[in-house]
Amino acid sequence: MTTRKPPRAKNRDLNIVEHAHERVFDKFFKIDEKVLSYDRIDGPGRIEKQRWLIFERGDAAAVLIHDIENDTILLTEQLRAPTIDKGPGVIREVVAGMMEAGETPEACIRREIEEEIGYSLRKSDLKRIAEFYVSPGGSSERIFLFYARVRPSHRTRENASGLAGEGENIATAVVSRESFIKLAQTGKLVDAKTLVAGLWLAGQQDQGRP
Repeated sequence: MTTRKPPRAKNRDLNIVEHAHERVFDKFFKIDEKVLSYDRIDGPGRIEKQRWLIFERGDAAAVLIHDIENDTILLTEQLRAPTIDKGPGVIREVVAGMMEAGETPEACIRREIEEEIGYSLRKSDLKRIAEFYVSPGGSSERIFLFYARVRPSHRTRENASGLAGEGENIATAVVSRESFIKLAQTGKLVDAKTLVAGLWLAGQQDQGRP
């Protein structure tokens, strides 16, 4: 006899009640504590007053930049201290940054592109390709991911390396489009947003060929 599993509940069916919401850590990074009651997902019944700690980092924007004249991908290279112990420490990743209060994802990523690699783009140069949570088990951060086709003429600042006032020390790394796709397909990209971007590009019908 086959046992049938109960249907999965949708978010709108969970009857979520928020009993408390308190900020328990409030510096550059923030941590909120919530107390929630909600209907069980795995069957009948209800979870009552469960406590959750939520890392509130804000939302971010990122962009896969493709130089279509040279058929290369422009990445940033920088030290990421949280990765030193487990490696690699220095990571190559797509241009990205945190959104400021009231800022749209498009405005944020255009600002970050100029600050980090010195390219000036219009909003129409950006194609939004994905929106995803980074680690929804503990963090509310979303990333809005874009794709941009650029030319060398878009570069307006040769010495761009991030904002020194924010402790940024960024180099521009250039890899061929084909090499970038291969890195993604073989699991060699250790940064999640960069891996998503690489697999998205690999899945395009022409794989981004100019």
